[in-house]
Amino acid sequence: MAISLPLTEMTIEEKLRIMEAIWDDLRRHADRMPAPSWHGELLAKREAAVARGDDTFEDWEAAKRRIDKEIE
Repeated sequence: MAISLPLTEMTIEEKLRIMEAIWDDLRRHADRMPAPSWHGELLAKREAAVARGDDTFEDWEAAKRRIDKEIE
């Protein structure tokens, strides 16, 4: 199915609204989209690195606070 949008005539706000609508739709149907195999492989590698003590992770809320402080 070919979809044509008048992108050159659209404002940035209009384009962003379309992108948000597409992401919202994709999220509603996420269970129909299988994750690629490399996602599982990457997660396994990261979990192993954390288990070995070679890497750490940070809670998302804590990471946002840290980033906010860094850019102030």
